[in-house]
Amino acid sequence: MDVMPQQDPESRRPPEPSQEDPHAQHDPHAPQDPYVMPAEGATAVPPPPPTLRTTLRRAAFGALAAGVLLAGALVAVPDGKDDRPKEPGPVERAEAAATAGSPASLSDLTALIGDRQKWVEAHPKDAPSWATLGSAYVEWGRRSADAAYFGRAEEALKRSLEAQPGERGNGEAWVGMAALANARHDFLAAKRWGETVRKQDPKTWRVYPVLIDAYTGLGDVKAAAEATEKFGELRKGVPALARTADLYRGQGWREDALATAREAADRATAPAEKAEALHRLGELAWERGEPEEAVAQFDAALRTDSGHHASLAGKGRALVALDRTDEAVAAYQSVVTKLPRPAYALELGELYASLELDGDARSQYEKLAGLLEQAKAAGVDESVVQARYESDHGDPAVAVELLRGQWKKQHRSAAVADALGWALHRAGKSEEGLEYARQAVDTGVRNASYAYHLGMIERELAQYGPARRHLQEALRTNPAFSPLDAPKARDALETLGEPPPGGPGDMQPPPPSQEPKREARPEAKQEPEREPKPEPKRESPKPEAPAPAPSQTAPAPSKAAPSSPAAVEADASKSP
Repeated sequence: MDVMPQQDPESRRPPEPSQEDPHAQHDPHAPQDPYVMPAEGATAVPPPPPTLRTTLRRAAFGALAAGVLLAGALVAVPDGKDDRPKEPGPVERAEAAATAGSPASLSDLTALIGDRQKWVEAHPKDAPSWATLGSAYVEWGRRSADAAYFGRAEEALKRSLEAQPGERGNGEAWVGMAALANARHDFLAAKRWGETVRKQDPKTWRVYPVLIDAYTGLGDVKAAAEATEKFGELRKGVPALARTADLYRGQGWREDALATAREAADRATAPAEKAEALHRLGELAWERGEPEEAVAQFDAALRTDSGHHASLAGKGRALVALDRTDEAVAAYQSVVTKLPRPAYALELGELYASLELDGDARSQYEKLAGLLEQAKAAGVDESVVQARYESDHGDPAVAVELLRGQWKKQHRSAAVADALGWALHRAGKSEEGLEYARQAVDTGVRNASYAYHLGMIERELAQYGPARRHLQEALRTNPAFSPLDAPKARDALETLGEPPPGGPGDMQPPPPSQEPKREARPEAKQEPEREPKPEPKRESPKPEAPAPAPSQTAPAPSKAAPSSPAAVEADASKSP
């Protein structure tokens, strides 16, 4: 379960700097020599050197102790002190995870926030501590879906930059500002912050994860790949493997993504890091249309870290595909309470709708509207999720307006292109939407929803051959990609039927009624023994013969007559 910071909401805000700092000279977090005991009163005076007799006695005792240890016995230290390394506490674990570039558990992250809050109260000019606190707030807000923490993060990071500007070496605060912009889905601002840090010090490995997220959000695949490669050079291990797996996944390289994600899961040790790696394997299994494997991976992630609620949402998605809808509903209801992300709320509403629970669906969509309002108030841009809702359950014109705004802000990822293409189609602008839907699919990402949207748009435009191909691709990629849309894809394919025999229309000879020249040749009647159709075989391969015939002699087929797709497929290659 989540372990929230123990302070009340007001006390979680970064405190105002005090005028006096009586403890500024004392740093309890400074590194200490583990072999030097702290001074306590009179014992701070160095003791006199030991006598020869004392030295001999200590040597004898040491030899005896060594013999006992070699025999496998436990030796009790006479003075009661334990020289074994101290187990790291939650604060140390969180700091170690951040240093390694890995996620910390929510409980450890909570401890780190509380520790830094207390520290900056007594040390208001400590720029690194303010930067650490701000970055921890960003991570907590992202992991808990509590956007209120993003405001606290911004305040803490600004305090850090006031104490030490980024130009004077406070790159950590700049990286924190980039992470905050990514969390708010302001990818252009994140790119600017991150590239500023990289320009100042290209070997700062911490900046590359935020740059990868920014480039991905902007749809700059090339820049994201270069940043991922550089991150792998500077920071080996599980974090680099995880980022590489995500890159392969976004490019549709399933085998490479799976192999790299498995290596990351095998090498992960910390619970939060292990759970994240297992969750990635579950997502890959789900996208391949393997719900049983997906459930197993999500369950493993939850056993490793019960606070990894994103795996609970993934499990609910896979349970729907297995027709275990009661369990799926319970999983979704739990996750929207523990991790109230708008995307999960939309998925639960659509699940209710697929089960014909219309009242529950309406209630869930109302909750979604509330979450979207909260996100907007906190400065988080959830336009893509809102547009997905408006396209299918609200006003498609609103969805088009939202997504055009995203496109103008250079947010041109595959997700935005797909959503914009579908919104335009739903708003009655299928020809314009076709361009964006194709762009999403052409990125190479193996997303069944993208193929479904493209196929339905092509069907609307009477491009039956490509429509059939993309609808088949969607169901082949993941037969249960959506509880609402997967059945629609199957119905659309059934309506289209099987492709006509003989291949596409432009590969067939024109119908006899469209070939008056063949009937005007009398020499063909005078030589019946040569009529096993040698002459038509020479003329039929001409590519220009069948193409103009339908457009010049027959009207374009209407959407109400899908029973003749063969005559229309000749125009498929001409469509924009």
